[in-house]
Amino acid sequence: MTFNLRTFFASAFAVIIILLTALLIYVIGNQATKSVEVSIGSSLAAEAYQMSEKLDHFMWSRSGEVEVLSKLNAFQKPLDTQEISGLLNQLKSSLPVFTWVGYLDPKGTVLSATDNILLGKDISQRPVFQEGRKGLFTGDVHDAVLLAKLLPNPSGEALQFVDVSVPVYDKVGMLNGVLAAHLSWEWSREVEKSILDPLKERMKDVEIFVVSQKDDTILLGPSGLVGKKMANETLQKAREGGNSWIVDSGSGKDAYLTGYAYGDGYLNYPGLGWSVLVRQPTDVAFATVHQLERFIILSGLAAAVIFGILGWLLAGWIARPLNQIAKTADLLSSGANVEIPALSRFKDVAILSTSLRNLVSNLTKTENKLSYMSDMALHDVLTGLPNRAGLNEFLVHAVNKAKLNRTTLSFLYMDLDGFKKVNDTFGHATGDVLLQQVAVRLRECTRDNEIVARLGGDEFVIILNTSASKPMQESEVVAARIISKVNLPVVIGGDTIQVGCSVGAAVWTPDCLDTAETLRLADEALYISKRSGKNRITFEAAC
Repeated sequence: MTFNLRTFFASAFAVIIILLTALLIYVIGNQATKSVEVSIGSSLAAEAYQMSEKLDHFMWSRSGEVEVLSKLNAFQKPLDTQEISGLLNQLKSSLPVFTWVGYLDPKGTVLSATDNILLGKDISQRPVFQEGRKGLFTGDVHDAVLLAKLLPNPSGEALQFVDVSVPVYDKVGMLNGVLAAHLSWEWSREVEKSILDPLKERMKDVEIFVVSQKDDTILLGPSGLVGKKMANETLQKAREGGNSWIVDSGSGKDAYLTGYAYGDGYLNYPGLGWSVLVRQPTDVAFATVHQLERFIILSGLAAAVIFGILGWLLAGWIARPLNQIAKTADLLSSGANVEIPALSRFKDVAILSTSLRNLVSNLTKTENKLSYMSDMALHDVLTGLPNRAGLNEFLVHAVNKAKLNRTTLSFLYMDLDGFKKVNDTFGHATGDVLLQQVAVRLRECTRDNEIVARLGGDEFVIILNTSASKPMQESEVVAARIISKVNLPVVIGGDTIQVGCSVGAAVWTPDCLDTAETLRLADEALYISKRSGKNRITFEAAC
């Protein structure tokens, strides 16, 4: 497969630009992806840490408030349940997050409670009492059991609480009871909102998850996912105590750039081990990178088209002198008399032009020499007529043509009568001039597609193109004209010289195998003519 210069240049320019575009996409895309990943990932990790910090700080504050409340004198013996109820209701009124607060005796019976809910009930089997007897206790998120039907619930959604309880001791260190509180988990929504709302102004499709350490349950997150299990690599890394980011494995909408943090408590609050994940789909996070890649691709394709066109035009401009040289070379090969143009636009083309001009000049000189030498080899030097070699070359083409056309060739073998006497009387120089004049007269008696050849001395052979029906009659007419012409006197150097000629004839037909045999028969007929009185024509039978 071959390409012209214009196609090659245009294709080469386009391919180079496309390869450069692919390289730019690879290099810039990777660098931009890493840069965006670090930037957004760091931001998500910071938000996850802030969320975790707020959750732990809130729980630390609430547990501290319960613990401080337990130290008040109202909880010492003798007990004033009315005063305790007032304190508990005041706490709930000041901090509505305390959905229910109760004071339990050492056996787990509710002595005082906000809004008198569960008053007199035995909740000794609940973890909030059992763990609260041991010391400050914070319990993980759980569904309401006893309070589900007792508390107002306008939303209709399942109520969830976080427990805080603390033992209450008298002045001598005896256990008076347990101060227990259920914190509505709705407070976490407020914390989430405080983080998520500002974040959404900067980032699109961001989600926050709070996952329980106890059973991998999603405690806080997008609607529809709360209460479901989560298990992935990011969660495992968060539980290792790290605060960083990771690109979750997946494809399309299942791949996320996720920042993570672990809730390990705040000051003396040990924390509940909540893992906070803040994530964004990778196709959104890396949207700017993808836009940049698309811009590079479109720019690269546009550049490929533009540079392809420029390459096409440039190649045409460069190839124009080469095309001129090629067209001139074609004309030379067809035989036209033209010269390779001298071009100087480019140094290399100028060198090529000069070299070709020199080459053509040398080839022309060589061809002329060879042509002259070939011509000399095929022609008689004295008369300019074809010699025996020239005759043989002519016969090759004449025989093929006659076979194709189903015609004949008539061989006339002729020599001069009285030529020896001219040489003896006037000298060989006069004899040579006489031969030249005879050659002229013989050519005048033949047509362009026929030949007159000198075999040597005063012997000549004429090959005529004759028909298949009456070759002898046609040959005889030409032979008579030849005899008449040769017999005309010739004036050479003031001397009038007259010679005659004898002719022997034979006809070659397409059925003959050899022209040499026809020539031999014509030679025999010549000698018959000379013995019969000269100046006449004799025919031999066809071969």
